[in-house]
Amino acid sequence: MPLPSLRTRTSLRLTAAAVGAVLLATGCNAAAKNGDSGKNGDGGSGKSFTLVTPDPVAQNEFLKLAVSGVKAAAEAHDGSHKVFQSSDTDSRQQNVASAVDSAPDVVALVGFEFADIVAQQAEAHPKQQFLLVDACTKKTYKNVTCAVFREHEAVFLAGAEAGLLTRSKKVGAVDVLDTPQFRRYSEPFAAGAKKVRPGVRSRTLFVGGQSPFNDAARAKDQAATLASGGVDQVMAAAAAGNTGVFQAAKAGKAAKSGHGKGFQAYGVDANQCLTSPGEVVDNVLKKTDVAVQKGIGQILDGKGGTTVSYGLKEGGMSLTGLEPGLADSRCLIAEPANDDVLARVKKLRDDIAAGKLTVDDPAA
Repeated sequence: MPLPSLRTRTSLRLTAAAVGAVLLATGCNAAAKNGDSGKNGDGGSGKSFTLVTPDPVAQNEFLKLAVSGVKAAAEAHDGSHKVFQSSDTDSRQQNVASAVDSAPDVVALVGFEFADIVAQQAEAHPKQQFLLVDACTKKTYKNVTCAVFREHEAVFLAGAEAGLLTRSKKVGAVDVLDTPQFRRYSEPFAAGAKKVRPGVRSRTLFVGGQSPFNDAARAKDQAATLASGGVDQVMAAAAAGNTGVFQAAKAGKAAKSGHGKGFQAYGVDANQCLTSPGEVVDNVLKKTDVAVQKGIGQILDGKGGTTVSYGLKEGGMSLTGLEPGLADSRCLIAEPANDDVLARVKKLRDDIAAGKLTVDDPAA
């Protein structure tokens, strides 16, 4: 079972800006009319691609990458693209139905929210090709291609950074739920730390409750509990609750007199150093742009109807610290003092990509 992204879930209350985005893009026609479509080339190949997102793109870096991916696919195939932004269950269903009605070469969708919708549409429209990213349907369809990620590989690298940076020899994680799928964000983190620094101890606390994906207060409390036990490197895998983890890191840093309260955090899916500079060491990146562009190419090459897994080898997973533009990332790993840490992590990445080092998958 593929692991859902830890991006912000739609159950969050929308900010005023996001509400504005929803009003502009709730319906698929509205999305097309507001500049979320484009034509590449003069005349083009006639190929067309439509991306449907589960939430408004707005400031969601994870979904912005998906948009970049469909645009890149259109450029590569001299075709056109459209982006339909959704805001809730009803608008997702409406947007997918409208996308299918326009009969593009590929309808691409991001997120587990679309799994059942795609299954229904794939059965009803067997000639329409679908690309489902970061999830897959329960049943296999010849016209559904799935792109999933090996998150645990990049989490292992973040753990290695934590193991090299910890002073207390204690690392931890705040995870959304205690399930094999979500432990992909905690167990490999501990394994990576112990790989580079034997003797490191680890602890994971889970958010749980009624709103595990957007309970910032609970995530903050769990992070503070880890810090009070001496943990000084924390993997933030609490979805929208990551803001609470970062708040706890900032509060701990401010309370200089509180022994064992300070810690550094690690983000997920996109560069969260930008929103919490000074608290985040690095981020586990899930590169939806790569999955969207390559998945569309795969379908056009007649190789659809399969599930493709993207990890370090395929460039589908990475760390901010291993990507171009690190100097402007505002991540703590970019500090010159951490050059040796990055060199060690790059070697681990190369070993994993080459198959010399295997990272255990808790969800296997």
